[in-house]
Amino acid sequence: MYGHTVGSVRYRFADLRTLLAKATPFRSGDALAGLAAGSAEERVAAQMALADLPLAAFLNEAVVPYEDDEVTRLILDTHDREAFRPVAALTVGGFREWLLSPAGTPEALAALAAGITPEMAAAVSKLMRVQDLVLAARKCRVVTRFRGTIGLPGRLSVRLQPNHPTDDPRGIGAAIVDGLLYGSGDAVIGINPATDDPTGVVRLLGMVDELRRRYDIPTQSCVLAHVTTTLEAIRRGAPVDLVFQSVAGTEAANRSFGVHLALLAEAHDAALSLGRGTVGTDVMYFETGQGSALSAEANRGVDQQTCEARAYAVARRFRPLLVNTVVGFIGPEYLYDGKQILRAGLEDHFCGKLLGLPMGCDACYTNHAEADQDDMDVLLTALGAAGVTYIMGVPGADDVMLGYQSTSFHDALYLREILGLRPAPEFEAWLEAMGIVDDSGRLRPATGRALRLLDGVRG
Repeated sequence: MYGHTVGSVRYRFADLRTLLAKATPFRSGDALAGLAAGSAEERVAAQMALADLPLAAFLNEAVVPYEDDEVTRLILDTHDREAFRPVAALTVGGFREWLLSPAGTPEALAALAAGITPEMAAAVSKLMRVQDLVLAARKCRVVTRFRGTIGLPGRLSVRLQPNHPTDDPRGIGAAIVDGLLYGSGDAVIGINPATDDPTGVVRLLGMVDELRRRYDIPTQSCVLAHVTTTLEAIRRGAPVDLVFQSVAGTEAANRSFGVHLALLAEAHDAALSLGRGTVGTDVMYFETGQGSALSAEANRGVDQQTCEARAYAVARRFRPLLVNTVVGFIGPEYLYDGKQILRAGLEDHFCGKLLGLPMGCDACYTNHAEADQDDMDVLLTALGAAGVTYIMGVPGADDVMLGYQSTSFHDALYLREILGLRPAPEFEAWLEAMGIVDDSGRLRPATGRALRLLDGVRG
């Protein structure tokens, strides 16, 4: 039992799971699940009780029972007590102060990552203002490698997302060239297929790989099919660079996605066996999003933001090249408006980075949410200040296959220019060699070698 008095009222919280839920800044998903605080006063009482809670308490009480949840077992069985030692005596509130202080250096945070559980990360984020989330996340640097080096200081990568409603190779190819000519694509050229048919997935993988090899583009491709479909593509000899899968924070939610830890381990090993990386061996790509476990009725009574942080334990297990929170994609039932989407995106980015993950964010919304592109501009700018690893590059910011609003190639140029950021070094060198950018990183008119990319689409 946890509690705190506000004024003359004593608020009590039955367990750690309840305390975390009541302390969460308001969002529609927790209200839908009946987990949100009943008033602002109750929320403050929960936050104050949470601030006084020792971090070590999270090692003694699980929010989802150890006996019947493999994600909980993964979190507790892989916890590094030696890495945890520098902050083991702190409360959650003290941990927040430590993160924001000069003691929380990038080196200290990198060493700490394996000692932090997702619930600890979620707890401290619930006590943070937006500026705290930006400042603390900016100190966390996570570098990953496959054909390029992603996450270096002063760099911003972009996933080139050339989706097409019928998987037409010409439409996809045109979007790829469009993105490349705007300097996007160093994180991954990632296609969401319209269907999960293995034959179609193999065809798309071959098409993108042929284009990449023809122009010697130092990036990686991915068709974001279900992991079982990608395993079948590998069996058929397809050129698979990265294995994709959506993951969630409970075993039940992952089962609803048709995955479990052993299957992800099989896919990880299969991708490694191909040996396709040139500068590294990080071969996994995961996507997450607040509300996914609740939408599957598999949140086990845990608030959506803590569930989201637990998904990062699954991702961390497999040393991914990329992790992406698709923050506003599930809809207003879970994140109602631009303000909730802003906070959720920054929470996810901070928690993932603190846990040692290469976090990107799809700053996005559906058309029935109380949000617009101005809200995404604010989130995009805050993420850039927070040191986000990569963002999405969608033609016109409007995904014509998935039917939602995201960020565009122009948005990436904006963020790079105002913050002085550059693409991944290997990709930047290629852009210069192709005449797409000059030696200061600015776009040049498409002439000469750059226009030859169009031949790949015609072919």
